[in-house]
Formats: sequence, structure tokens, C-alpha cells
Amino acid sequence: MAEQASDKNGSRLTERGRATRERILRAAADMMYVKGVSATTLDEIRAASGTSKSQLYRHYPDKDALVRDVVALQAVELLERQHQLLRRLNSLRGLERWRDAVIEHNALRNGAYGCPLGSLASELTDQDEEARKAIARYFDTWEGMLSAGLVRMKDSGVLRADANAGELATGLMAALQGGYLLAQTVRDVKPMRIALDMAIGHIKAYAVPAEDGNPPEGGTRGH
Repeated sequence: MAEQASDKNGSRLTERGRATRERILRAAADMMYVKGVSATTLDEIRAASGTSKSQLYRHYPDKDALVRDVVALQAVELLERQHQLLRRLNSLRGLERWRDAVIEHNALRNGAYGCPLGSLASELTDQDEEARKAIARYFDTWEGMLSAGLVRMKDSGVLRADANAGELATGLMAALQGGYLLAQTVRDVKPMRIALDMAIGHIKAYAVPAEDGNPPEGGTRGH
């Protein structure tokens, strides 16, 4: 809750203090996403956020503390977007709409910079064990959203009973993250689309054929 916010020394923050910390955090998240964690300095963040050294170090006494809050911020915002896209997933067409949405969002930057969470993972997992564990939990939550949608598709008769929702979700996540990386490298979302199309094609192999020859579109099939 905002009213309970405190700085890194445990002191209660005023409204102005919360605004300052938010400004620092947003500037850090934007710069680290574009430049990378290691290439972003505290002096650059201070200048971008319009804060003094004393303000910066009051809220973030070292870069590690700031990086961990950046990880949390990026994860919360990304997972909220994914929740909105996946909370009602129960059809193959819905899965394709999710694919289109993530590709379109990445296309806004021509595929540059990659996944906000994946990019942080590639830099931090060998350097900061606490950050690595946090990122692993966030990815597990994201993958769980995909798995839950696939379970709903099984329950409603869209996918066969032998479809392993957990494994299919892992494959879909691997295709997504690999697609992000390739798109970032070539500055083009085409490889991302190909990777996701192949993963979704594998999921479609578990689809239950409809009696009229058309794949079930919504969720529940007629009996």
C-alpha cells in the first residue's frame, strides 16, 4: 500500500518522497531496458530522474537495491498485461490472439531490446542470486498463466486429455523468449512470429477434431 511506503532505511516516506522514488525507479527501468543494467550508471539515472545525489542515495544506497526494484517493477507491469491477455484463454483462436498481441507490442520498437524480464534475466542470473530467484518466480507465474489457459482448453474439450498443459506451456514460453532474442538481434519481429507459430502448431496437434470438421472456436463443445 502506498501509505505504508518507506525508504531503504526503513523511514516512512512522505507523498513527495514517494514521488521522488517513483521518478528514480521509472528512469532506471527505462534506461536499463534500453541500455542494459551494466551499461547504466547511477549518475545517468540521477540526471534522467532530475534528482540530487542525496535523494538518490536516500532511496537507493547502492545499485543492487535499485536493480532489484527495477526487476519487480518490470515484472509486475508485464504480468499484469499478460494476465489481461490470458485470464480468459480457453480456445486456439484465443491463443492466436495472445500471439498477435505480444508480437504487435514488440513490433512497436521493431523487436529491439527484447522482453523486459528476459533481458534482465540474461544479465543478472549469474551476478545476483536474489534477483535470479525473483526472476525465476516471475517466469513461473507467467508460465502458469499459459498453463492454466491450456488446462481450460482441455477441460472444455478443445484439447485432448493426454495434452500435458505444463509441458506445452514451457515450450510456448521457450519459443516466446527465443523469439524475443532473435527479434532483438535482427530488429524484426518475424523470427518471433515463426517461433510462436511453430509452438502453437505443436499445441494444435492435440486439438480434438469437431464433428463437423471445424476446430472448436470458443471453449465448450456441443454434445
